[in-house]
Amino acid sequence: MKGFLFSKYIPSKIEGSNFENLLDLFKQLLLYTSGDMSEAFDWMNELDKKHNITNSDYGMGDFIQDLKDQGYMDENQRSGEYEITAKMEQAIRKNALEEVFGKLKKSGKGNHKTRFTGIGDEPTPDMRSYQFGDSMDQIALTESIKNAQLNHGLEDIMTQDDLVINEKTYKTQTSTVLMIDISHSMILYGEDRITPAKRVALALAEYIKTQFPKDTLDIIVFGNDAWQIQLKELPYLKVGPYHTNTVAGLQLAREILRRKRNLNKQIFMITDGKPSCLKEGIKYYKNSFGLDKKIVNKCYNEAAACRRLGIPITTFMIAQDPYLQQFVEEFTETNNGKAFYTGLQGLGEIVFTDYAKNKRKRF
Repeated sequence: MKGFLFSKYIPSKIEGSNFENLLDLFKQLLLYTSGDMSEAFDWMNELDKKHNITNSDYGMGDFIQDLKDQGYMDENQRSGEYEITAKMEQAIRKNALEEVFGKLKKSGKGNHKTRFTGIGDEPTPDMRSYQFGDSMDQIALTESIKNAQLNHGLEDIMTQDDLVINEKTYKTQTSTVLMIDISHSMILYGEDRITPAKRVALALAEYIKTQFPKDTLDIIVFGNDAWQIQLKELPYLKVGPYHTNTVAGLQLAREILRRKRNLNKQIFMITDGKPSCLKEGIKYYKNSFGLDKKIVNKCYNEAAACRRLGIPITTFMIAQDPYLQQFVEEFTETNNGKAFYTGLQGLGEIVFTDYAKNKRKRF
C-alpha cells in the first residue's frame, strides 16, 4: 500500500559560525529599520525569543561585542548609541549584491568591453599600419623600428609608412543616475516597497563599484522635491509624507548628467505611482486624483529633453494599474527609452539585465 510517512522535522545545522549567521540577519534588519541599530537589535531579541537564534554558547551580548571588535559598529561616547561604520555599509552593499545578482557570473574588472577595436586601454595582439589621427601612445615602437630597418636600412630616417599600431579593445564608460521614489505610496496599504528599492540600489552601486570602477553612479530621491544623496545614506533612506514630483527628479538627473564627460548616459527610475506634484516658484501644485494633464505634459517635456540629449530613461513601475501603464508607455515612447512593469521579487534581476545591455555601445 502506497502512502506517506510523516515524522518530526529536525532542522539541519546551518553552515557558518553563529556570528556570520546573525550578521546576515542583522544586515537585513538594518535595511528594514532604515539603519536604526537600536530598533534592529530589538527585532533581533524578539526573533531570539521566538526562534532561538542564539544559544547558551553564543548569546546576543557576544554578537554585539563581536560587531564592535570586528569594526562593524561604533558606540558613541557621548550618547551611548550604536552607529554603523563604513565596514558595515560595505557589508550591506555586498549582501544586497549577492541577493540580487548572486546567480550571475562575475565579469572582469574594468570598463565595458565591446566586440569593436579602437581607442581603449586594453592592448590586443593585433597590429595594423598607422593611420592619421591614431594616438602616439599606440605605436608599437619595436615593430616600427624593425620595419624601418627592413625598408630603408640603418641610415635612413623612419617614415610614417614604417609605423605600426597596437590595436586596443574599445570600451565604453557609462554615467548612470538612479532615481528612487520616496513618496508616501511606497509604504501605502502596509506594503513595503522602499526596502526592495533600496536593496536594488545598493546592489547596483556595489556592482558598478567592483566590476566597472570607471563608471559613475549618482543617486537621486524624489518626493515633493528631488535631491541627491550619497551612497552611504542609502541604508537610512525613509519614505516621507510626499507626493511624487517626477519632473523635479528628471530635471536634476539631466543636470547631473550634463556635467559628465562620458558619452554614454542613462537614467533608471524606480517608482510605484503616478506623477502628482509640480513646483511652481515657491508653491507646489498637487493633484493625487487621476493623471493631471498639467503634470503629465511636463513629464513628457522632460522625456523629450532627455531624448534630445541622447539620455535614455528606463522606468521600473512597481504597479499594475492600467491607467498608469498607459502613462508610462507614452512617456517611454516620447523618450525612446524602456519600461518594465514588475513585481518586487523580479526587480533586481531586471535592473541588472538592462544595465548590462546598456553598457554596450551600438554602432
